[in-house]
Amino acid sequence: MIASLFTKPKQGLGIELTPERVNIALLEQGRQGIKLSSFVSVPLNEGAIEEGRIMDTAAVAEAIRQGLEEKKIKAKNAISAIPMGDAVIRLIRLPAELSNAELREMVLYQEAPLYLPFPREEADVDYQKLGSSLDDDGIERVEVLLVGTLRSVTDTIASTFIQAGVQLTTLEVSSFALMRTMREQLQQLVGEAVAIVDIGYDGTEISIVKDGIPQFNRKVPIGTARMQEAISRAMNLPPAMGVDLLSSLSVPVGQMDGVPANPSSAAILRVLGDLSDEIRRSIDFYLNQGETLEISQLLLAGVGAGIGQIDEFFNEKLNYVTLLMDPIANLSLQVSDELSPDKRPGLGTVIGLGLRGVF
Repeated sequence: MIASLFTKPKQGLGIELTPERVNIALLEQGRQGIKLSSFVSVPLNEGAIEEGRIMDTAAVAEAIRQGLEEKKIKAKNAISAIPMGDAVIRLIRLPAELSNAELREMVLYQEAPLYLPFPREEADVDYQKLGSSLDDDGIERVEVLLVGTLRSVTDTIASTFIQAGVQLTTLEVSSFALMRTMREQLQQLVGEAVAIVDIGYDGTEISIVKDGIPQFNRKVPIGTARMQEAISRAMNLPPAMGVDLLSSLSVPVGQMDGVPANPSSAAILRVLGDLSDEIRRSIDFYLNQGETLEISQLLLAGVGAGIGQIDEFFNEKLNYVTLLMDPIANLSLQVSDELSPDKRPGLGTVIGLGLRGVF
């Protein structure tokens, strides 16, 4: 009993690297549940990260140090992520009678080269053994989730954290971290397929998930940067002003079938129309693969999901039940500083990274 009184809370430090900023979240597991004890978001200069790749390790490392110092975070073991667009994710089925050693050999050195678009020797590959099932011939197969990325990508991220003075303990795919914050919602949808739409700065990651397992993944180059540019052009304003306009904008859902009242409304509707088309194509591609389940819901996340009425837009445009993801409410997190509702959908990945350290 005495020892438990002095036990330090279990901590998880998540650090998310995006083209626009570095997000840092420190989570603690205590007696009253999980607490988001610190959160900070540090802007990055344009070009520091491009298309998911770190181009200026010194600038990104300095942003990490700045965020940790600002919030006086002492934890030095962190978990981070690579963008889904930089990862190859495949669900494969192999004979269940393979031993663990045989399975590892087959996955890493026989199966992986079949799916990687780059040489196996230039890749970092990992896998997770899932459940087993009988195929049509009555043969038991085990499902394996295979993940691979270029070693140069992981090496650059590791180098950046070394420069920041932080120990990178785990590197996972961003979509897996996001799914961790949705675990309760996904557990309620057993036997159903859902589409997770993560609207980021430089693009949107689309994941179709069944029973918590990704079945299909795709990234399209339409994100909040495209929206900001479109609004700035429509209003004949400097590009930087599009950021402020977008943050204060609500999607004019009532004008979807008519003539928008102003140029900014027309611009945002055009971009979101293009994005909805890409989401529809992704869902159709998934459904055309054979024995698949219909999509029951769209779950919206990412910084773009904070735009007012965006869930109503996709609900009407795609005719799917569309829900905004609020990781703080979903996980019943205690928070040290109040975070506005429009910011919360963009915290799913960084909170998911922190959660991995807590669990």
